[in-house]
Amino acid sequence: MYYLTINGSTVGPMTAEQLFSYSVDPQTPVSKDGGAWVPLYTYPELMEMYNRSGRAAEARSEVSSKKVLAGIMAIIFGGLGVQYFVLGKVGGGFLTILLTIVTCGLWEIVTLIQGILMLCMSDVDFKRKYIDNPATLPLF
Repeated sequence: MYYLTINGSTVGPMTAEQLFSYSVDPQTPVSKDGGAWVPLYTYPELMEMYNRSGRAAEARSEVSSKKVLAGIMAIIFGGLGVQYFVLGKVGGGFLTILLTIVTCGLWEIVTLIQGILMLCMSDVDFKRKYIDNPATLPLF
C-alpha cells in the first residue's frame, strides 16, 4: 500500500493503480506502508506504471513545446518579457519590461541571448532552470 503527499496533505493508503488516479510525476513524494517519504521515481514498479500510462511522454511534449515557444518569444519579444509570461512567471515578465525601460532597450540583448540558449538546451535542463525553478527571473 502507498501513501501520497499532494498539496501538503497525505492521501492513502492506496494501491499503485489508485495512486495514478491523482496528478503525480516522478518527483511526487510517496511512502510505502507509512515508511520514509521518497520521490516516486525511487520505486521501479511505480515508474514502470508511470511510463506505461503515457504521462511521461505527455510531460516531455509539454516541456518541449513550452521551450520552443519561450525561446522564440525571448528572441522576438524578449524586451517585453513575453517568455516569462509564457512560463507563468508574471513577476519576471514585469521585471523584464522594467529592465528594458531602465536600460534604454539594452536589456533586449540579454533576452536575445537567453532565447538562443533556451532553444539550444535540453528539455531536462530547460525544465529544471525555467519551470521547476522558484526564482522570479531565471536567466542563464
